[in-house]
Amino acid sequence: MANIIEVTDFNAPELDVFARMTDIALRNRLEPEKGVFIAESPTVINLALNAGHIPLALLMERKHLEGHGAPIIERCGDIPVYTGEREVLAQLTGYELTRGILCAMKRPELPTALEVCRGAKRIAVLESVVDPTNVGAIMRSAAALGMDAVLLSPTCRDPLTRRAARVSMGTVFQIPWTRIGSEPSDWPHPGMDILKEMGFKTVAMALRDDSVSIDDENLMKEEKLAIILGTEGDGLVDRTIADCDYTVRIPMMHGVDSLNVAAASAVAFWQLRAR
Repeated sequence: MANIIEVTDFNAPELDVFARMTDIALRNRLEPEKGVFIAESPTVINLALNAGHIPLALLMERKHLEGHGAPIIERCGDIPVYTGEREVLAQLTGYELTRGILCAMKRPELPTALEVCRGAKRIAVLESVVDPTNVGAIMRSAAALGMDAVLLSPTCRDPLTRRAARVSMGTVFQIPWTRIGSEPSDWPHPGMDILKEMGFKTVAMALRDDSVSIDDENLMKEEKLAIILGTEGDGLVDRTIADCDYTVRIPMMHGVDSLNVAAASAVAFWQLRAR
């Protein structure tokens, strides 16, 4: 039976998770078992539930109680469902809710890189990609365009931030992913060593004089590839590039020097997918 609660007191501590906690606070790095993430929109929430994630509380516009939110409420059991008019909830959260529904969910324990990559032929590796929009878009492209898993360096933005998960259209709950290392000093080594121990040939996506074209026939013959993409603006660090088996570029036209990392990822994933 749904536990419907009208939002009347903006300062109620039980609403902190929706209104006053930062992404870092939600992640609760010091006590991961208490970590929470926010799923936004019916599509994202349903995919998270399909993946087995545990809902803790819902926040939705009153009109959705018997609309888009009704099936979600039914799936979530007797957790609290906080509700109010759109203007009230926007005042509480500081932004308009996308599709009018948020769900606070228990943060899962991340698997190891070995567990995520078992049986994988093509994986994406993100180095210090910090924009949540780019992280979400890359996750979506990886899921859609043939990647078997995604690994993130310790300094990458969390794919479970509200914006990243929403931009990914919930694919963060469909493609296996984890971090490769827990501290900044874990990348590029021993992270790169782990990739090679798992049998992956490493591909640095970078504009260098000695890079090969993304359609190089030798790339296509490799059984296992790890496609490594760098941070916005600066790209991959020199040490990562130097330690990769291939340095690869996407040929540019009309004087354009490069693509946004999310756009580049889509091109790379499609071209280098396992045949």
